[in-house]
Amino acid sequence: MPTATGKFLTVAEFCAEFQISRSTFYDWRAKGRAPRCRKLPNGDLRIDRADVERWLDSLEDANR
Repeated sequence: MPTATGKFLTVAEFCAEFQISRSTFYDWRAKGRAPRCRKLPNGDLRIDRADVERWLDSLEDANR
């Protein structure tokens, strides 16, 4: 699933991909439920594609 920006997703790209609002993303982040983010010197967040994949793996239903 490559993105226009490559290996890192912006918050907007992540939200669009998972069809969630920015407020949902920040709620998940505050509760420790979002994938790991990196904060740039300008304050913007970036999410590594590998962290998204690990996050998705962690959400897999154990009853499968």
